[in-house]
Formats: sequence, structure tokens, C-alpha cells
Amino acid sequence: METEFFTVETAGERVDALLPQLIPDLTRSGAQRLIESGCVTVNGAAAKKNLRVNAGNIVGVTLPEPECAVPVPQELPLDVVYEDSDLIVVNKARGMVVHPAPGHPDGTLVNALLWRCGDSLSGVGGERRPGIVHRIDKDTSGLIIAAKNDFAHRALSAQLSDHTLARTYEAVVYGRVRDDDGTVDAPIGRCPTDRKRMAVTEKNSRPAVTHYEVITRYSGFTHLRCRLETGRTHQIRVHMERMGHPLLGDMVYGRRCPAKGLEGQCLHARALRFIHPRTDLTVELETPLPEYFTQVLSRLGKPEG
Repeated sequence: METEFFTVETAGERVDALLPQLIPDLTRSGAQRLIESGCVTVNGAAAKKNLRVNAGNIVGVTLPEPECAVPVPQELPLDVVYEDSDLIVVNKARGMVVHPAPGHPDGTLVNALLWRCGDSLSGVGGERRPGIVHRIDKDTSGLIIAAKNDFAHRALSAQLSDHTLARTYEAVVYGRVRDDDGTVDAPIGRCPTDRKRMAVTEKNSRPAVTHYEVITRYSGFTHLRCRLETGRTHQIRVHMERMGHPLLGDMVYGRRCPAKGLEGQCLHARALRFIHPRTDLTVELETPLPEYFTQVLSRLGKPEG
């Protein structure tokens, strides 16, 4: 659970009336339940629902994670790139959610992995996210690792933390990226004005670093290779927006209209490199660009140069 903080701009409002103005989709009765559960503070002290706040007060709200049903095995198609007794690497199709969440109770990668791997998936992520070491967005395609036991899960998670697990993506962005390569080093946290989005912000954020290089330039677009040094939610999407080159098809961080026949961002997790937790050997995996991505490239016209 994450705690978000808001600075009060107007004095005299009751805190239970103020919260629905700060948090989309939260009702006043829902705000009162949060207050009664001790999930709301004002200047660090637990709030009461009839408390009237003053301008400059800091309101902290801890939103509990929504309850999701425990996933069940489902026979769904999986493109398995690598598998052994410790881990499995899947080339996830775009449109597939990684684990059950509100609005996506089943049909997820987790449901498919439970069918294929049974009870062998690690329990480190809890019963709702068995085996999941890292995630990629629903509309992002490409390589994702799941662990089959806790030993492998902890070892791979450590590699995520120390950056020895390398993840390389390809993306198409709007505009002509000027430099042939570069780095975006900008912290990412929850957007202060829209909690459904992430943003570059110094407040309640974590360090985020994305390295990029140009593959091909087109008229009005650029095909990029991006390497994650960190792994924050929506990191590439947020960093490309920060550069002024949002991802093609990204209706959250980019232009809010469909583009080039896409439903979602043009982003593919193309390659992985990690140290196998059991053998200590380097494993390097790469998957071809999917059809939707190559079709987009074919519609961009003649490459520059």
C-alpha cells in the first residue's frame, strides 16, 4: 500500500468532504471509511472525519489495495521462449494482463502459468501473483520472467535491484529524436493531480534511469532501443513523454487518439539478460518484433538516410 500526500490549499473544509475532491472515484462515505480505518492523517496525526483542515496542512491517504480473487489455472496460449526447473520466460502477447486486477479477474498471464506450471510457481509474490518477478503493461508485448521456486525468485529479484538483470525494449515515438543516444535520469512517482498516472516528480518518487539509442528515424517518428537501468511503473512511457517524444499509440502519456491502427503504445520488451540463479551462467534471450510492430514500421514511410 502506498501513502499519497496532498497539500491543502483552502481552509475550513471537513477532511471527509475534501478527500473526494483529491482522489478520483472516492465517495464521501468511502472517505469516512478510510478515516475510521486510520488510513488518513493530517500533518502526521490520525484524522477524524469532522476535522476541518487549514490551508497548508498536509493530508496523507493510504489506499488499501483492491481485493482480487485468487487466480485459478486457465488453459491459455503461451509463447514460451525458455523454461527449466527454476524459471520460465514467456513472450507475452500485447493485450494480456500479467496478473488479476480490478476489471481483469482472469485471462491473465498468471492464470496461464498456473495451468502450465501447477503448484511449482514461487510464492514470494503472494497467492495473487505467483511466480511474477517483474511486470510489463497490458499493451506492451515481449519477454517476462516467472520463477518456479522461492530460491530463483529471490535471486532474480536481487538482480533487478542491482541492475544485473538487463531488459531491452524497442519503441516507436513521435517526433525526430535529435541525439543518436542518451539517458533520461528523472525520478518517477504517482502523478500529484491524477493518481492513475505516473509522472516525473521529486515528491514521493523513486530514482528512474532509462538509456536510449536511435535505431531509425522517419518523417515525424523515431524507432528507438531503450534499456532500463531501473524498473519503475510505466518508466519508458513517462520518460519518453518527458523528452517530448511520447510513444506512438500511448493514449495515457501521448496523443489521446488512436494512431497507425494501434490500440495501446508501440512498445516491445525485446531482450533479456540475466545470471541463472542455479548455474551462475549468463542467459541471453531475444524475441523478434511482433507483427503489430513491424506493420507500424511499414506505415511510417521511407527511413531517413
